[in-house]
Amino acid sequence: MNTHSTSSGLIVGAAALARFIYSSDDEHFQCRVYNLTTAGCKCPLPHSHLGNWIAARRSTILARIEEQEGRP
Repeated sequence: MNTHSTSSGLIVGAAALARFIYSSDDEHFQCRVYNLTTAGCKCPLPHSHLGNWIAARRSTILARIEEQEGRP
């Protein structure tokens, strides 16, 4: 499966998102990415869909991480 990051900071595909968040595109981490995009997740990953692909901006993910680090 072809996954990539664009020059605009858009990360496309579960494998690319897993590489960015977990530093690995192992199937286990791709499943975690899918779990973070489901409706019932406590701390959902900000994302959008491009057809069947999951996509997210680097800056948005980093902002969410910073927000989570600030919580008690």
